Amino acid sequence: MKKLLFNLFILIFLTGCFQTTAMVGPTMTLVSTGNFGHALGTFVTNTAVEKETGMQTHQLLVKKVEEQHIKQEDSKINEELSKILEDNIQNKQLVILLQNNIKKTKKIIDSN
Repeated sequence: MKKLLFNLFILIFLTGCFQTTAMVGPTMTLVSTGNFGHALGTFVTNTAVEKETGMQTHQLLVKKVEEQHIKQEDSKINEELSKILEDNIQNKQLVILLQNNIKKTKKIIDSN
């Protein structure tokens, strides 16, 4: 009974620390692969990224992917707007050309 209460007590107080601990990922790597160098590298990288950006590594990656997606969407929109603008310019030039031809034709008709 004491062991159960002790485990429950530990479980309650340590679950809050589990999400914010920077060693969880590297510890899982060390346990699963046994590669200490890889676990240490992961820990150092995660700590450096968090110190530099204030975000955890996965948050930084999500942010970068979202920024890239937004840039791609902006690029598509800019290409579509550019094409629409080119079409409008060509149509406007055609209208101006037709108006000039109508004026010339009207002058010729009026002069006869």
